[in-house]
Amino acid sequence: MHNFWTVLFHTYFTKLRSKQFIISTVITLLIILVLGNISKIIDFFNSGENQERLAVIDQSNSLFEPFKKQLKEVNPDIQLQKTNASEEELKKNVLNDEIKGYLVLSLNDENRPMAVYKAASLADSTVPNDLQYALQQVSMVWTAGQLKLTQEELMKLNAPVSFEMEALNANAKTVEELNQARGLVYVLLFVIYFAVIMYANMIAMEVAVEKSSRVMEILISSVPPITQMFAKILGVALLSLTQLALWLIVGYVSIKQNLESMDGGFFSFFGFLNTSLSTILYAVIFFILGYLLYATMAAFLGSLVSRIEDVQQLITPMILTVVAGFMLAIFGLSNPEASYVTITSYIPPFTPMLMFLRVGMLDLPIWEPLLGIGLLIASIAILAVFGARVYKGGVLMYGKSNALKDIKKALQLSKNK
Repeated sequence: MHNFWTVLFHTYFTKLRSKQFIISTVITLLIILVLGNISKIIDFFNSGENQERLAVIDQSNSLFEPFKKQLKEVNPDIQLQKTNASEEELKKNVLNDEIKGYLVLSLNDENRPMAVYKAASLADSTVPNDLQYALQQVSMVWTAGQLKLTQEELMKLNAPVSFEMEALNANAKTVEELNQARGLVYVLLFVIYFAVIMYANMIAMEVAVEKSSRVMEILISSVPPITQMFAKILGVALLSLTQLALWLIVGYVSIKQNLESMDGGFFSFFGFLNTSLSTILYAVIFFILGYLLYATMAAFLGSLVSRIEDVQQLITPMILTVVAGFMLAIFGLSNPEASYVTITSYIPPFTPMLMFLRVGMLDLPIWEPLLGIGLLIASIAILAVFGARVYKGGVLMYGKSNALKDIKKALQLSKNK
């Protein structure tokens, strides 16, 4: 047992002090800080900018005032200035960055409002979209006047249709709850996906590096290979928890400080304001089990290679399995009750993401997630026993890698030891 803890903490502290770990952690923390304070950053850069200044040529002599009033409600940052200057003069002003652009208002052959917006570049679609929306509202009022409709009749004409949705199942989630759950599940799926790939790959690389430097020959003389395997898995697991804890703490503090500016927007849309404890608990459980499943697989695959260059080639099928599960979960977000989502949620390599998707978005009977968890635990146990035997023989193998032949050879070597 002493050797187990020695290998575990050696793996943990070696990776913890590595430049790659420190740099990736710091860069991710900076990204989290930026995203957590994005509203303040946007306000900071916008505070020094002038309003969008647009010149307006009103050829109708009647559209400018109602258009200006309507645009103020749509986007108060756009500043309109009526002008009698020629288009040649306005073109020079635009190209000299004196104004953002200019708008020509007129009436078409049907006596309806029309406009032409001209700017140096059309890359910024926000301003023309706001102008178009404001003109559309003006056109509706203008047309109503032509047809002699009263304000009440116009409001009735533009009133949205009443369309409601009701779930017959008393325990079914509302549309609002589903939208919030969908956003939260979407974010946590990315966390599970990237964490599993990153840390499982780290384990395979760790084993391959030791074999390529012949350190493994020294280790196996003092520490049993099976002890090494599980010590490395738990060592990297401890490292991942350390890194994720740092990210979560910084993210939580950033979000807490900007909660008011995020309320009602992106933050509430993704469901972080009404996160249920059970959803978080399931996220943690499926993350840990998913990590253990793929980490065990990565450890014995890493033991089969003798060169670092061969690691990616050998673990590619495992990575593709993770990608397949992630893609199934992403497509299943729009219809979590689909049969392919239900079926694949009970297939262990896909269970961490797909069963979590179903738990987060559907009101499942308790036996379904428990069955998924049970299947995962059983798969991890079987894979651990098989992986330990492969690892035991694989650490003694050197030379060119051939996955299927190497696994068979590793099992034979483990029997002879």
